[in-house]
Amino acid sequence: MNEHRLKLDHLVIAARTLDEGAQFVAAKFGVETVPGGAHPLMRTHNRLLNLWGGAYLEVIAIDPSAAHADAARPRLFALDDPAMQRRLDAHGPQLVHWVARVDRPKSLVRWREQYPERIAPVAAMSRAGNTWGLTVPDNGAFPAWQHAGDGVLPSLIQWDTPRHPSGALPETGIALRSLTGFHPHAQAVTDQLAWLGAAHLMHVEETAGAPVLVAQFDLPDGSTLTLGESAELAEAREEEARQASKRRRVKKTESPDTSD
Repeated sequence: MNEHRLKLDHLVIAARTLDEGAQFVAAKFGVETVPGGAHPLMRTHNRLLNLWGGAYLEVIAIDPSAAHADAARPRLFALDDPAMQRRLDAHGPQLVHWVARVDRPKSLVRWREQYPERIAPVAAMSRAGNTWGLTVPDNGAFPAWQHAGDGVLPSLIQWDTPRHPSGALPETGIALRSLTGFHPHAQAVTDQLAWLGAAHLMHVEETAGAPVLVAQFDLPDGSTLTLGESAELAEAREEEARQASKRRRVKKTESPDTSD
Protein backbone atom coordinates (compact mmCIF):
# COMPACT_ATOMS: atom_id res chain seq x y z
CA MET A 1 0.00 0.00 0.00
CA ASN A 2 1.22 3.48 -0.86
CA GLU A 3 1.81 5.74 2.14
CA HIS A 4 1.80 8.82 -0.10
CA ARG A 5 -1.78 10.17 -0.23
CA LEU A 6 -2.81 11.37 -3.66
CA LYS A 7 -4.92 14.46 -4.31
CA LEU A 8 -7.84 15.01 -6.64
CA ASP A 9 -6.54 16.81 -9.71
CA HIS A 10 -9.53 16.98 -12.03
CA LEU A 11 -12.72 15.37 -13.28
CA VAL A 12 -13.18 14.54 -16.96
CA ILE A 13 -16.27 15.19 -19.08
CA ALA A 14 -16.01 13.71 -22.57
CA ALA A 15 -17.96 15.11 -25.51
CA ARG A 16 -18.25 14.57 -29.25
CA THR A 17 -17.23 18.19 -29.82
CA LEU A 18 -15.74 20.78 -27.52
CA ASP A 19 -18.59 23.21 -28.18
CA GLU A 20 -21.14 20.57 -27.24
CA GLY A 21 -19.29 19.81 -24.01
CA ALA A 22 -18.95 23.50 -23.12
CA GLN A 23 -22.68 24.06 -23.65
CA PHE A 24 -23.46 21.06 -21.45
CA VAL A 25 -21.36 22.37 -18.56
CA ALA A 26 -22.73 25.91 -18.89
CA ALA A 27 -26.29 24.59 -18.80
CA LYS A 28 -25.59 22.43 -15.74
CA PHE A 29 -23.49 24.82 -13.65
CA GLY A 30 -24.56 28.21 -14.95
CA VAL A 31 -20.90 29.12 -15.48
CA GLU A 32 -18.90 29.24 -18.70
CA THR A 33 -15.77 27.13 -19.11
CA VAL A 34 -12.56 28.81 -20.25
CA PRO A 35 -10.26 27.65 -23.07
CA GLY A 36 -7.59 25.18 -22.04
CA GLY A 37 -5.72 24.32 -25.19
CA ALA A 38 -4.72 21.54 -27.56
CA HIS A 39 -2.85 18.32 -26.74
CA PRO A 40 -0.69 17.61 -29.82
CA LEU A 41 0.31 14.11 -28.72
CA MET A 42 -3.29 12.96 -28.18
CA ARG A 43 -4.94 15.12 -30.87
CA THR A 44 -7.49 16.41 -28.39
CA HIS A 45 -8.41 19.80 -26.96
CA ASN A 46 -10.19 20.97 -23.84
CA ARG A 47 -11.94 23.64 -21.82
CA LEU A 48 -11.72 24.04 -18.03
CA LEU A 49 -13.84 25.03 -15.04
CA ASN A 50 -12.30 25.80 -11.65
CA LEU A 51 -13.37 23.82 -8.58
CA TRP A 52 -12.81 24.81 -4.98
CA GLY A 53 -9.73 23.38 -3.29
CA GLY A 54 -7.20 23.24 -6.12
CA ALA A 55 -9.01 21.04 -8.64
CA TYR A 56 -10.89 21.59 -11.87
CA LEU A 57 -13.39 20.13 -14.32
CA GLU A 58 -12.08 19.28 -17.78
CA VAL A 59 -14.22 19.09 -20.91
CA ILE A 60 -12.32 17.13 -23.54
CA ALA A 61 -13.03 16.17 -27.14
CA ILE A 62 -11.25 15.02 -30.28
CA ASP A 63 -9.58 17.98 -31.97
CA PRO A 64 -10.69 17.96 -35.63
CA SER A 65 -7.91 20.39 -36.56
CA ALA A 66 -5.09 18.24 -35.15
CA ALA A 67 -2.55 16.92 -37.61
CA HIS A 68 -3.00 13.20 -38.21
CA ALA A 69 -0.05 10.85 -38.48
CA ASP A 70 -0.15 7.25 -39.69
CA ALA A 71 1.71 6.17 -36.55
CA ALA A 72 -0.42 8.27 -34.19
CA ARG A 73 -1.14 6.60 -30.88
CA PRO A 74 -4.71 6.02 -29.69
CA ARG A 75 -6.22 9.00 -27.91
CA LEU A 76 -6.50 9.01 -24.14
CA PHE A 77 -9.65 8.38 -22.08
CA ALA A 78 -10.95 5.82 -24.63
CA LEU A 79 -11.98 8.61 -27.02
CA ASP A 80 -11.13 6.43 -30.04
CA ASP A 81 -13.06 3.45 -28.68
CA PRO A 82 -16.21 2.83 -30.78
CA ALA A 83 -18.10 1.97 -27.60
CA MET A 84 -17.26 5.37 -26.10
CA GLN A 85 -18.22 7.12 -29.32
CA ARG A 86 -21.58 5.32 -29.37
CA ARG A 87 -22.08 6.28 -25.74
CA LEU A 88 -21.47 9.96 -26.47
CA ASP A 89 -23.67 9.79 -29.57
CA ALA A 90 -26.51 8.28 -27.56
CA HIS A 91 -26.30 10.29 -24.34
CA GLY A 92 -24.26 13.39 -25.10
CA PRO A 93 -21.47 14.85 -22.93
CA GLN A 94 -20.95 13.04 -19.65
CA LEU A 95 -18.66 12.46 -16.71
CA VAL A 96 -16.41 9.56 -17.70
CA HIS A 97 -13.24 9.69 -15.61
CA TRP A 98 -11.13 11.36 -12.94
CA VAL A 99 -7.45 12.08 -12.44
CA ALA A 100 -5.45 11.93 -9.20
CA ARG A 101 -2.34 14.03 -8.64
CA VAL A 102 1.05 12.71 -7.55
CA ASP A 103 2.94 15.56 -5.90
CA ARG A 104 6.69 15.80 -5.74
CA PRO A 105 9.12 14.77 -4.34
CA LYS A 106 7.56 11.44 -5.32
CA SER A 107 8.35 10.75 -8.99
CA LEU A 108 5.46 9.37 -11.05
CA VAL A 109 7.85 8.06 -13.73
CA ARG A 110 9.99 6.22 -11.19
CA TRP A 111 6.91 4.87 -9.41
CA ARG A 112 5.65 3.46 -12.68
CA GLU A 113 9.04 1.89 -13.41
CA GLN A 114 8.87 0.12 -10.05
CA TYR A 115 5.29 -1.18 -10.53
CA PRO A 116 4.53 -1.50 -14.26
CA GLU A 117 1.80 -4.05 -13.57
CA ARG A 118 -0.04 -1.55 -11.36
CA ILE A 119 0.55 1.75 -13.16
CA ALA A 120 0.09 2.54 -16.86
CA PRO A 121 2.89 4.10 -18.95
CA VAL A 122 3.51 7.79 -18.36
CA ALA A 123 2.96 9.99 -21.42
CA ALA A 124 4.75 13.35 -21.62
CA MET A 125 1.99 15.88 -22.31
CA SER A 126 1.84 19.59 -23.06
CA ARG A 127 -0.76 22.31 -23.49
CA ALA A 128 -0.46 26.08 -23.71
CA GLY A 129 2.92 26.25 -21.99
CA ASN A 130 2.16 23.63 -19.32
CA THR A 131 3.91 20.26 -19.28
CA TRP A 132 3.10 17.18 -17.25
CA GLY A 133 3.22 13.40 -17.11
CA LEU A 134 -0.03 11.44 -17.34
CA THR A 135 -0.58 7.70 -17.13
CA VAL A 136 -2.17 6.47 -20.36
CA PRO A 137 -2.32 2.81 -21.40
CA ASP A 138 -0.76 2.25 -24.82
CA ASN A 139 -4.17 1.38 -26.29
CA GLY A 140 -5.73 4.61 -25.01
CA ALA A 141 -8.11 2.78 -22.68
CA PHE A 142 -8.90 3.76 -19.12
CA PRO A 143 -6.46 2.42 -16.49
CA ALA A 144 -7.45 -0.92 -15.00
CA TRP A 145 -6.47 -3.38 -12.30
CA GLN A 146 -7.58 -7.03 -12.33
CA HIS A 147 -9.98 -6.28 -15.20
CA ALA A 148 -11.60 -3.43 -13.26
CA GLY A 149 -11.33 0.11 -14.54
CA ASP A 150 -13.87 1.57 -16.94
CA GLY A 151 -13.13 5.14 -15.90
CA VAL A 152 -13.72 4.45 -12.21
CA LEU A 153 -10.03 3.97 -11.39
CA PRO A 154 -8.11 7.22 -11.84
CA SER A 155 -5.39 8.18 -14.22
CA LEU A 156 -2.35 9.65 -12.45
CA ILE A 157 -0.83 13.03 -13.22
CA GLN A 158 2.29 14.90 -12.17
CA TRP A 159 2.77 18.53 -13.15
CA ASP A 160 6.23 19.81 -14.02
CA THR A 161 5.63 23.26 -12.50
CA PRO A 162 4.91 24.01 -8.82
CA ARG A 163 1.81 26.07 -9.61
CA HIS A 164 -1.31 24.02 -10.32
CA PRO A 165 -3.32 25.11 -13.41
CA SER A 166 -6.44 25.64 -11.29
CA GLY A 167 -4.69 28.67 -9.78
CA ALA A 168 -4.92 30.46 -13.12
CA LEU A 169 -8.64 29.75 -13.63
CA PRO A 170 -11.44 32.16 -12.68
CA GLU A 171 -13.04 31.42 -9.31
CA THR A 172 -16.48 29.81 -9.55
CA GLY A 173 -17.42 29.00 -5.96
CA ILE A 174 -18.24 25.45 -7.10
CA ALA A 175 -16.98 22.64 -4.86
CA LEU A 176 -16.95 18.89 -5.29
CA ARG A 177 -18.95 17.39 -2.42
CA SER A 178 -18.46 13.70 -3.17
CA LEU A 179 -17.27 11.26 -5.80
CA THR A 180 -18.71 7.75 -5.97
CA GLY A 181 -17.72 4.90 -8.26
CA PHE A 182 -20.13 2.05 -9.00
CA HIS A 183 -18.49 -1.08 -10.39
CA PRO A 184 -19.32 -4.83 -10.64
CA HIS A 185 -15.81 -5.57 -9.32
CA ALA A 186 -15.93 -3.11 -6.46
CA GLN A 187 -13.37 -4.97 -4.34
CA ALA A 188 -10.72 -4.80 -7.06
CA VAL A 189 -11.37 -1.07 -7.43
CA THR A 190 -11.17 -0.58 -3.67
CA ASP A 191 -7.93 -2.55 -3.43
CA GLN A 192 -6.25 -0.55 -6.19
CA LEU A 193 -7.39 2.78 -4.74
CA ALA A 194 -5.93 1.79 -1.37
CA TRP A 195 -2.67 0.71 -2.99
CA LEU A 196 -2.42 4.01 -4.87
CA GLY A 197 -3.15 6.07 -1.77
CA ALA A 198 -6.41 7.37 -3.26
CA ALA A 199 -9.05 5.55 -1.22
CA HIS A 200 -9.96 8.77 0.60
CA LEU A 201 -10.89 10.46 -2.68
CA MET A 202 -13.75 8.22 -3.81
CA HIS A 203 -16.47 6.06 -2.28
CA VAL A 204 -16.91 2.70 -4.04
CA GLU A 205 -20.16 0.76 -4.36
CA GLU A 206 -20.82 -2.59 -5.98
CA THR A 207 -23.38 -2.73 -8.78
CA ALA A 208 -24.78 -5.39 -11.06
CA GLY A 209 -25.03 -2.79 -13.81
CA ALA A 210 -22.50 -0.91 -15.89
CA PRO A 211 -19.64 0.94 -14.16
CA VAL A 212 -20.36 4.62 -13.61
CA LEU A 213 -18.99 7.67 -11.80
CA VAL A 214 -21.28 9.96 -9.83
CA ALA A 215 -20.09 13.39 -8.68
CA GLN A 216 -22.05 15.74 -6.43
CA PHE A 217 -21.24 19.43 -6.33
CA ASP A 218 -22.10 22.28 -3.98
CA LEU A 219 -23.08 25.39 -5.96
CA PRO A 220 -22.69 29.01 -4.82
CA ASP A 221 -26.46 29.43 -4.36
CA GLY A 222 -26.56 26.62 -1.79
CA SER A 223 -28.00 23.99 -4.13
CA THR A 224 -26.37 20.72 -5.15
CA LEU A 225 -25.80 19.24 -8.60
CA THR A 226 -25.25 15.60 -9.52
CA LEU A 227 -23.32 14.50 -12.60
CA GLY A 228 -23.03 10.91 -13.75
CA GLU A 229 -26.64 9.98 -13.21
CA SER A 230 -29.63 11.24 -11.29
CA ALA A 231 -29.61 11.23 -7.52
CA GLU A 232 -32.59 8.86 -7.64
CA LEU A 233 -30.71 6.35 -9.78
CA ALA A 234 -27.65 6.67 -7.56
CA GLU A 235 -29.81 5.86 -4.54
CA ALA A 236 -31.32 2.91 -6.41
CA ARG A 237 -27.83 1.59 -7.11
CA GLU A 238 -26.92 1.91 -3.44
CA GLU A 239 -30.07 0.02 -2.45
CA GLU A 240 -29.28 -2.62 -5.06
CA ALA A 241 -25.82 -3.06 -3.57
CA ARG A 242 -27.25 -3.37 -0.05
CA GLN A 243 -29.77 -6.00 -1.16
CA ALA A 244 -27.10 -7.96 -3.05
CA SER A 245 -24.91 -7.95 0.06
CA LYS A 246 -27.86 -9.11 2.16
CA ARG A 247 -28.59 -11.97 -0.26
CA ARG A 248 -24.96 -13.09 -0.12
CA ARG A 249 -25.06 -13.13 3.69
CA VAL A 250 -28.31 -15.12 3.71
CA LYS A 251 -26.97 -17.59 1.16
CA LYS A 252 -23.82 -18.06 3.23
CA THR A 253 -25.78 -18.77 6.42
CA GLU A 254 -28.09 -21.20 4.58
CA SER A 255 -25.24 -23.17 3.00
CA PRO A 256 -25.19 -26.71 4.44
CA ASP A 257 -22.24 -27.70 6.59
CA THR A 258 -20.54 -30.53 4.69
CA SER A 259 -17.80 -31.08 7.23
CA ASP A 260 -17.72 -34.41 9.08
